Amino acid sequence: MKKLVLYEEIGYILGLILLGLGTAFMEYSDFGLNMVVAPAYVLHVKISQFLPFFSFGMSGYVLQAFLLLALCIVLKKFKPIFLVSFATAVLYGFILDGCIWLFRFMPEALLYMRIISFLIGIVISSLGLAFLFRTYVPPEVYDLSVREITKHYNLKLNRVKTIYDCVSLLVAIMLSLALFGLQKPIGIGIGTVICALVNGTLINFFAKKYDALFDFRRFFSLKE
Repeated sequence: MKKLVLYEEIGYILGLILLGLGTAFMEYSDFGLNMVVAPAYVLHVKISQFLPFFSFGMSGYVLQAFLLLALCIVLKKFKPIFLVSFATAVLYGFILDGCIWLFRFMPEALLYMRIISFLIGIVISSLGLAFLFRTYVPPEVYDLSVREITKHYNLKLNRVKTIYDCVSLLVAIMLSLALFGLQKPIGIGIGTVICALVNGTLINFFAKKYDALFDFRRFFSLKE
């Protein structure tokens, strides 16, 4: 079967939209978010109580600005591509806020609606990430940090990623406890565990399907 031509730049935009929509579905389900974005969500919930304009998306790219600064300190250097990565984080933040705004018109979620929303969210998010992993455009600072540290210190990617995910989960738990006490954990739940268990498998599955269906090409010839 002849493959369909898909420009990576289009895949990049599709990936961000799907990822934002998937995250909005999971936020609506209230079963917990991906551990990587959970710290930003905890900060958003707390700070928005005093600054209503401080959205989930804004919290994400503000946090990633500090993460990018920390990355530069650790690596002791700055690369122009870091700014492109931060631009991706800002663009994703606006898309995420737009998707969450649409859910304001949804009725209060009953249990079956929450379950369906979570399942839809995790699938759509995986579809989006699979697109993003098939493009040359730098990912958000979250993933860029893992990649750069792996390259700089010549470490195994899966080990660095696992450590990063565990640290993100620990930070989210500590922030939730510090800001909200022992009440229901904010942004963390059974959904967080499910994401950790199945995200990698789903992303890999969809990436292979994309490779079989699409011929990914670059419209712009950009080099790092």
